[in-house]
Amino acid sequence: MSRPPEGAGGRVDDAFAQGGPRVVRTDYDIVELISAKAIAARVESLAREIDAYFAGTDKLIVVGLLRGSFVFIADLARELETPVEIDFLEASSYGDSTTSSREVRILKDLTSEIAGHDVLVVEDIVDTGHTLAHVLKVLSARGPRRLEVCALLDKPSRREVDIKARFIGFEIPDEFVVGYGIDYAQRNRNLPYIGCVRFHDD
Repeated sequence: MSRPPEGAGGRVDDAFAQGGPRVVRTDYDIVELISAKAIAARVESLAREIDAYFAGTDKLIVVGLLRGSFVFIADLARELETPVEIDFLEASSYGDSTTSSREVRILKDLTSEIAGHDVLVVEDIVDTGHTLAHVLKVLSARGPRRLEVCALLDKPSRREVDIKARFIGFEIPDEFVVGYGIDYAQRNRNLPYIGCVRFHDD
């Protein structure tokens, strides 16, 4: 998988909200980090980058990694002009905590045959890279024509595996984030923006 071009991806200074909406819970607060408007604009520009990269393909198989990518892939697919087939794969290395496990399991496999086809894996966030590396190893063994990754969020400071997405929405610092499909213990996926979780002191 090739590396992203220089300057790819949104920057924190361009998109991060200052003093945005706040969700208050009994155990933690959520402070807006990237606004819904900024996300929508970046999704549109990502679609144009992807269309240009895969220009001329007869079919692009877009693989959403469940569950965190479901909002992102829905919005992205509707912006793409490239002919697409949508499929989903679920791999897990996260529990109900804020820490990642290095053990990766495939919980739901693809229904599509990807051999000889262009494939774009759509991920919500690249953190340590273990989950994505495992998924790419599995898919690469099936003989796709091209295999690339589009990630909404990238946390390079957390990386433990040498892996990069070709298409990146936003590069973010080491913050625990939720919203736009991303959850904390299955909560907050429905938020229209990306927010930082701020746990209350004991």
